[in-house]
Amino acid sequence: MTDLRPAFVPECDHHVDSFRIRHYPGVTPETWTDWRWQLRNRIRDLEEAERLFVLTDSERAAIRKRTGMLPLGITPYYAALLDPDDPRQPLRRTKIPTLEEFERHGDECEDPLGEDAHSPVPGLVHTYPDKALFLVTDFCATYCRYCTRARMVGGGEFLPQKGMWEQTLDYIRDHSEIRDVLLSGGDPLILADDRLEWVLERLHEIPHVEFLRIGTKVPAVLPYRITPNLLRMLRKFHPLFFSIHFTHPEELTLEVRQACERLADAGIPTGGQTVLLKGVNDDPEVMKSLNLGLLRVRCKPYYLHQCDPIEGSAHFRTSVETGQEIIRHLHGHTTGYAVPTYMVDTAGGGGKVPVSPGYIEGREGDQLLLKNYQGRDTRYWDPV
Repeated sequence: MTDLRPAFVPECDHHVDSFRIRHYPGVTPETWTDWRWQLRNRIRDLEEAERLFVLTDSERAAIRKRTGMLPLGITPYYAALLDPDDPRQPLRRTKIPTLEEFERHGDECEDPLGEDAHSPVPGLVHTYPDKALFLVTDFCATYCRYCTRARMVGGGEFLPQKGMWEQTLDYIRDHSEIRDVLLSGGDPLILADDRLEWVLERLHEIPHVEFLRIGTKVPAVLPYRITPNLLRMLRKFHPLFFSIHFTHPEELTLEVRQACERLADAGIPTGGQTVLLKGVNDDPEVMKSLNLGLLRVRCKPYYLHQCDPIEGSAHFRTSVETGQEIIRHLHGHTTGYAVPTYMVDTAGGGGKVPVSPGYIEGREGDQLLLKNYQGRDTRYWDPV
């Protein structure tokens, strides 16, 4: 059964509503909050971008040059959060391309995590023994300029087709070691309810698949997608978890807070995943504000990811030491629930490695020498 537009109109942040009235004067609140209208009316070309933003020469040239994968794509809702005049605004930097995307540095490559080498059938990545990554589509509501799958998203070459999905499902059925399946892409939540339900239902029927996860940025960039119909459908597939990609506290608008609360009320645990980005969120106070904001809407900060070395990402990547210092600043200075695990995804499919700061200073006999969150030397009795 195809899902319907929500029978309610979510409240709108005042700034978002003002943006709608100014730039989309003929669009009613009911239409604006229709997630399908938002997808159909994404900012996808130079003409529309110039209508809404004062572009730099670099942005304008990059939009013209960018063809194929990782195109320009911004929902009208998310465009309301971007500064029309300041190209240095953190959120704007993550969504409007610049010519820096076309520069290559160091060990950058198309597939730094070696996903293609661990893909036994199209649409499935099997790197870890008991987990499988199910890529259900290559489309997203918006395209992040640092996307680790920049090589394959947005080009329309990886369509959500049941024939391809069946190959992936057959592989999962044949591998009883797979207990955990993560739906990703692209973004699974751009699928209509009935198509997403088709996939979830078949995964749910596999005896050895114990729980399902959905990796998505949709609640942050298209919160109107979290409709009552969607939630009614998702409730059937517990235990189901959401990993939601958040970047900056400016994303936590009224609409996004409502969407996260609805997911939590539906019994779906949510975890926040954030990519560490230079000039965007590589500041301890920014990260603290984001993580505390997520906790307030019952989303647990889960992972802080080091930016993967995809081609053209040097302007976004920080040092690993920067990430460690952010974690050090959070640990002990705020609730532990607001401290994510800092992860580096290693080259060629080596997997995620936690690289949180070290607190062990050494040993004296049976005493372990530690440094606490205040930087003070402390001890713990730990007989060898």
